[in-house]
Amino acid sequence: MLNELVDEFIQDYPHRVAMKRGMILALWPETIGSAIREQVRDLKFQGNRLILYVSDPSWRHEIHMQRHKIAKQLNNAVKEEIIQDIMIKT
Repeated sequence: MLNELVDEFIQDYPHRVAMKRGMILALWPETIGSAIREQVRDLKFQGNRLILYVSDPSWRHEIHMQRHKIAKQLNNAVKEEIIQDIMIKT
């Protein structure tokens, strides 16, 4: 019952997408595996794209290969398709 009320509130909240982007950033450490989490030094949103900054080019490639899985995990965590693309930069 409480979950339904919260979900209903979120659906009607005028800044819902911004709030869910913030939720994704907050959920990042617990949602993503420790190996990837340790390699990402910063992340931010640019529209519906999540930008990840890594130091090591080999990890850039590895994370790029897993970007769809990562987006799905994070979108599932907030119950909405907020991330449509992930860009990895070194």
